[in-house]
Amino acid sequence: MTAVAAVDLGGQSGRVAVVEFDGERIALEVVHRFENRPVGVHGTLYWDVLGLYAEVTDGLRLAGRERQISSVAVDSWGVDFGLIDGFGRLVGNPVHYRDARRAKAYSDVVKRIPPREIYRRTGIQLMPINTLYELAAMVDEHDPALDRAARLLLIPDLLNYWLCGALSSELTNATTTQCFSVDHTGWDSELLGKLGIPTRLMPQVVSAGTELGPLLGDSARTTGLENTAVIAGATHDTAAAVAGTPLRGDYSAFLSCGTWSLVGVESLAPVTSDEAFAANLTNEGGVNGTVRILRNVTGLWLLHECRRAWAQAGRSYDWTELLQLASTTPEFGSFVDPNDPSFQAPGAMPERIAEYCRHTAQKVPTDEAAVVRCVLESLALKHAEVLDLLSSVVGRPIDAVHLVGGGATNELLCSWTAHASNVEVIAGPEEATLVGNAVTQLIAAGEISSLEEGRELIKKSFGVAWYRPTQHSHWAEARERFSALSSISDEAEVTV
Repeated sequence: MTAVAAVDLGGQSGRVAVVEFDGERIALEVVHRFENRPVGVHGTLYWDVLGLYAEVTDGLRLAGRERQISSVAVDSWGVDFGLIDGFGRLVGNPVHYRDARRAKAYSDVVKRIPPREIYRRTGIQLMPINTLYELAAMVDEHDPALDRAARLLLIPDLLNYWLCGALSSELTNATTTQCFSVDHTGWDSELLGKLGIPTRLMPQVVSAGTELGPLLGDSARTTGLENTAVIAGATHDTAAAVAGTPLRGDYSAFLSCGTWSLVGVESLAPVTSDEAFAANLTNEGGVNGTVRILRNVTGLWLLHECRRAWAQAGRSYDWTELLQLASTTPEFGSFVDPNDPSFQAPGAMPERIAEYCRHTAQKVPTDEAAVVRCVLESLALKHAEVLDLLSSVVGRPIDAVHLVGGGATNELLCSWTAHASNVEVIAGPEEATLVGNAVTQLIAAGEISSLEEGRELIKKSFGVAWYRPTQHSHWAEARERFSALSSISDEAEVTV
């Protein structure tokens, strides 16, 4: 029996899991869950990265309490980073990708460098949250942190550094920054130079499955894992989720649904055509030389924020209660485009949804049930829209959507995505990110031979649920209504 520890950090929460492989199947147990709460100070939104590290080491200690852990790998969301000085110390807390200053930096950058050129060089969709714009903001503000810094480390790379001392980045996450070349050969020093971003900060990039070294010092003592290797697995959580998705065939799409919905297809080469640029598709690195061609959709973040606002007002709901509310209210009352810039910042989400509906001359949802139904139907419609875009740009039909992550247990969202897209939805595994994280470790250890073998193993080990579309004219009418809203929001998203 081989046991590995998989650490997954999401925008709302984190998990540490033990994944065991007996040669035939894999079994997963989450041993530690914790919140990930950003902190706003004097107008800047930060991640509490030291708090996250403490939670991770607590989880690793629990993981190794009753079994021998052979390796550990960390994955997280993309784009955000910490800076390390010449003494190996953290230069300030990492800034959250939803911090407001990135929007201004984005506007300034695309005035100086044509967006089509940035896309041609990097293959990454233009979004204000990307690393490139945070670094550009720091340059424009003459942030002294850049002068003090010796190395930039993305969030999972930063945790790997604290665990084992490695000062490197991993390909799947490096590609999300919009600082890396589209052919995945290295950092785009010419692009960085045009913006005055110091290229000396950028670390060596390794491929998924690289062993970085053993846990060292305080990390080894705190966790009790003194002989455990740290692996740079698929450190971007979507790359891990796709690795953990048993894709049915070449015409399958993936939909990793959590705080974000990442809708895409797996490819052997990037697509940076004019059509791909117009659709704002992104080309991110995958495991074993693959490319994830996808688009970001703001996902269950909207409901997370609504739920938080209602709890602060004294009305707490669990997820089961929210779905029950949505199922009892009339369909297609109003829609929002989840990617509209008005929904990017945290706070007051129910009010902003109401204002969006008012501004677009729709019926305003007046209670929690109507808001939840509005969000879930809108997400399903946005998923369908992006699937159509992908099919058109990549030039292949899509006959199945593998919906993984937390959204895989949301029966309404799965069913409505099938109906809206008129494509079969295969939901599960829920913990695809943790499973994919573990599979890259097992490949690195030689326990399994390839990504294909790993996916077959996942298929044998975890169940899925099937949602088949039903032809319903109401969904076709809803698609037409939603398309008009989405066109307006897409223009705002690109020019924000």
